[in-house]
Amino acid sequence: MSRLIVISNRVSAGGGAQGGLAVALSAALREHGGIWFGWSGNETSEFTGHINFQRVDGVTTATVDLEEQDIDEYYNGYANRTLWPLFHYRIDLAEYERSYAEGYQRANERFADTVRPLIEPDDLVWVQDYHMFPLGKELRRRGITNPIGFFLHIPWPPRRLLATLPEASQLVEGLLDYDLIGFHTKEWLQSFCDYAQEELGGTVSQDGVLTALGRRVRLIACPAGIDAKEFAALAASQKARETFERVRESAVGRTLIVGVDRLDYSKGLEERFLGYERFLTEHPEERKEVVLLQIAPPSRGTVDSYQRIRSALEGLAGRINGAHAGLDWVPIRYVNQGYPRDMLAGVYRASKIGLVTPLRDGMNLVAKEYVAAQDPDDPGVIILSRFAGAAEQMTDALLVNPHSAEEISDALRQALSMPRPERIRRWERLMHGVEQNDIMWWLQRFTDALRQIPASVD
Repeated sequence: MSRLIVISNRVSAGGGAQGGLAVALSAALREHGGIWFGWSGNETSEFTGHINFQRVDGVTTATVDLEEQDIDEYYNGYANRTLWPLFHYRIDLAEYERSYAEGYQRANERFADTVRPLIEPDDLVWVQDYHMFPLGKELRRRGITNPIGFFLHIPWPPRRLLATLPEASQLVEGLLDYDLIGFHTKEWLQSFCDYAQEELGGTVSQDGVLTALGRRVRLIACPAGIDAKEFAALAASQKARETFERVRESAVGRTLIVGVDRLDYSKGLEERFLGYERFLTEHPEERKEVVLLQIAPPSRGTVDSYQRIRSALEGLAGRINGAHAGLDWVPIRYVNQGYPRDMLAGVYRASKIGLVTPLRDGMNLVAKEYVAAQDPDDPGVIILSRFAGAAEQMTDALLVNPHSAEEISDALRQALSMPRPERIRRWERLMHGVEQNDIMWWLQRFTDALRQIPASVD
């Protein structure tokens, strides 16, 4: 059986705090053999291409250090200041600096040079996410004829938005060197097809093969999931039970609403707070019966837009608490730190409402984790943005427009008054979907499709 070479910006293997994606990829590498290659996260004074090999829990990892300029231009610059905001529909925040694009290309060339000797003739190569759009093209230039797949974990923007990127055509043309491209949803896949057809003159067959500029690439919608059984087991663990009791006691009989999001402008946290504030204003009889716990660990602190969102949220939480709090009650608990997954499972189970309202999200696995952590006899209600990729599968959630404070307020009211039989019916259908399309289903579907592709012939 072919080895699997996984390539991603960062490498995660071993340890107890892994997310579902890392668990799945690690499991695949243990089963099939191979290597997980990527940036170490460390800085070096001069790029040498030296690879640091490690073997953890049966998974071989290979990492490389980058120079300060690479980190600034490739990662902080093009990946996080240009592509991330643009692909989340925030062209007002996207920074189009030529040096960023040059650094992004240079880093991908360095990744290609470094990983090239590690790839054997029968290997399958699987590249992950927006940090490495050009990598497939660079590997082809270096003589790699193996099947190469690419999976995008974030949304693909509409054609008119992508056209604002100066290098848009080159970026999409580079993707045609992959044999297989996966997206979380049909919407993102269709947006990609729209650009390829309208801007590159491509055609898409009924079986999902794009032909453009003399090349063919298969496209699939392959939504990622979680390890539902593992997460349900986490919710029953000792640490989760302890967290459950602690959180329930701290709520003092009030209904707990929870949001868990990385601190990012795409997550709709300001809009969520405003929707909650609207609920408090419109339903004064309910306001002292609820508490919103928002867990938002900071990220990308060197990027200005992330510093602004943190400052804005702190001010908004303070204003809402100042206007509505009483001597014995504060409406928002705003926490700027992360917690292990077993503790989060306990928090989810203690919360009667899960509030997941990103303005745009590739998938959003928090929504699925919340469902998996619930008590089957008395489950909570998930309120989910219709603009999260997960909404395509999770139609039994209360779907809302996160830009509308009124819709968030109405959904909170509906969730609070929902009878237990309806909560159970909705949860059972949601849980069935979470279990059926779990992370191992995603992994198997993509790798099976990649194995069906023969090696290229020069």
